[in-house]
Amino acid sequence: MSQQSEHIVIVGAGAAGLMAARELARTGRRVTILEARERCGGRIHPLPVSQFGYPADGGAEFVHGEAPITRALLREAGLPLQEIAGTQWSFDGAGLSHANRHDPHEAALHALLRDLKDDLAVADFLRRHFAGVEYAQLRYSIERMVEGYDAADPEHASTLALREEWMDGGHAPQARIEGGYGALIDFLAAECHSLGVAIRLGCTVSAIEEEGGSVVVRCARGDAHPCDRVVLTVPLPLLREIALPADARAKLIAADDIGFGNVIKILLRFTRPWWRDHGEDLADMTFLLSEETIPVWWTRYPDQHPVLTGWFGGPRTAELSHLDQQELIAAGLDTLAAIFKIPREVIARDLMASAAINWMHDSFARGAYSWATPRTRQAQATLSRSDGMVLFSGEALYRGRDMGTVEAALASGLATAELILR
Repeated sequence: MSQQSEHIVIVGAGAAGLMAARELARTGRRVTILEARERCGGRIHPLPVSQFGYPADGGAEFVHGEAPITRALLREAGLPLQEIAGTQWSFDGAGLSHANRHDPHEAALHALLRDLKDDLAVADFLRRHFAGVEYAQLRYSIERMVEGYDAADPEHASTLALREEWMDGGHAPQARIEGGYGALIDFLAAECHSLGVAIRLGCTVSAIEEEGGSVVVRCARGDAHPCDRVVLTVPLPLLREIALPADARAKLIAADDIGFGNVIKILLRFTRPWWRDHGEDLADMTFLLSEETIPVWWTRYPDQHPVLTGWFGGPRTAELSHLDQQELIAAGLDTLAAIFKIPREVIARDLMASAAINWMHDSFARGAYSWATPRTRQAQATLSRSDGMVLFSGEALYRGRDMGTVEAALASGLATAELILR
């Protein structure tokens, strides 16, 4: 069999799967993508323009940090980026103020992080070095960042994996794609189609079987796809639901050492940006932090769309797991009413459109994205091995700084394709 006649099946049409498919198809490989959803993108989930007035992102929204692969793809696609600018505010239960990130113990924290050699869980690191009552605020802010931003559990999250994020105080540049992440997925899917990649939607993979030197991928609706290799790019929780050959199943045990977190996202579109009337100078507000039920909000600034997005990440999202979409939207309105001291019904009168996504309830994701434990790097090395006919790929296998991002998914898909081509 020539390399060009090699048939590769990719399971999942998210960022990793599309990126791997494009790279493989460019070399003449025959590529089929099997996607359980009726759309491409996975945890990139564009919402209708008619609903929010722009292509809002129900899933991934921001481009984090340098993201070289993402930014190169965007240039190729002719999709501009808008860097995030503006003012961050916080609500302390009494009133609004500019968020203050400075902590008097920051220098001590940075010194310990710089010298840290052996990894340990974040909670253990804090108990070991910052247990005193004088460090309460430092412990609290670190744990909140780990839970809220990384969707991780401080009792299990890796200190070394999060070190760079803390060292820059979470100040890595962030940007949005004009047209949203859906525009990037559309570009990648069109590239795949032009290269002859077959994308089959509505195909939930149930089993992968090895048969006499080749592989058969079986879908829940009964169709079978013989091929030479399989690349699995689905979210970690779904890997355990696919029947795998013995060697791939043995390798998959390592996935237990990779964390996987949840996010609840609430989007509220209003007739006007009423929060600017609050008396504070909130015209350029970007982020708003509080201890209310939905603890993080952001605006579209510098865009003028009157939309507020609420965000709740990490283990504590389980507290709201019993709420349906309308109840989550109600919780979002209650939170805004408490912060701005405006009756909820007054805020609701201006509400034009709304959406709430609890990613744990999405049957094709079962959560939002991955995070590292102290054992994750070894687990990633195990899962990334190219031995056998079943390969694993996706954001959970990315070993760079911003694990759990679209950049991580794109980089992993690219690396997997290069592994096959080598």
